[in-house]
Amino acid sequence: MLRVAVLASGRGSNLHALVDAIGRGELDAGIVGVFSDKAGAGALVHAREAGLAATHVDPKTFASRADFDRALFERVDASEADLIVCAGFMRILSPEVVAPRVARMINIHPSLLPKYPGLHTHQRALDAGDHEHGASVHVVIPALDAGPVIAQTRLAIAPEDTAESLAARLLPQEHRLLVQVVRWCSARRLRFDAEQVRFDEQPLTEPLRVD
Repeated sequence: MLRVAVLASGRGSNLHALVDAIGRGELDAGIVGVFSDKAGAGALVHAREAGLAATHVDPKTFASRADFDRALFERVDASEADLIVCAGFMRILSPEVVAPRVARMINIHPSLLPKYPGLHTHQRALDAGDHEHGASVHVVIPALDAGPVIAQTRLAIAPEDTAESLAARLLPQEHRLLVQVVRWCSARRLRFDAEQVRFDEQPLTEPLRVD
């Protein structure tokens, strides 16, 4: 069984999707820890309701970002996770903690990377006049939303879409995307590092598609 640690700062809907998929027997994995920088994060609430180990690490109690990152990942490593999933974790991690874990850390991001790294992706897609939007799961490297893209989901932008409606329509597809990528990891079909993703031992030339 794949041991998964989840890092989240917000409501935890992607965590919810993983827990539900495990509960339905659709994902052969176990959540061994949920970690957040926000004491009131919905992800921690959901983790506790699901009987999962939930850990808050307060960045305000550390002298530097690097000190916080080290303390956070001491706890993550103690969970003995095979895969670390950043699911709405809203802090930029230092290279010191990312580099040794690149081959087992992924992030879900609400854009069709390399478009729109960072924040406000739905509004930026609308402002650019895009006809298509989506989400990406990528390898976490020591650069913001810049690691190799593993898989993406896409949807058409409707003329009446707002940032809020676009985010709401995309969210169920994000959940399916993340669950599928974790399922592939559980089946040992995916291998990746800071440079390349391999699926069934073949290098990817473009992201896998999940709709």
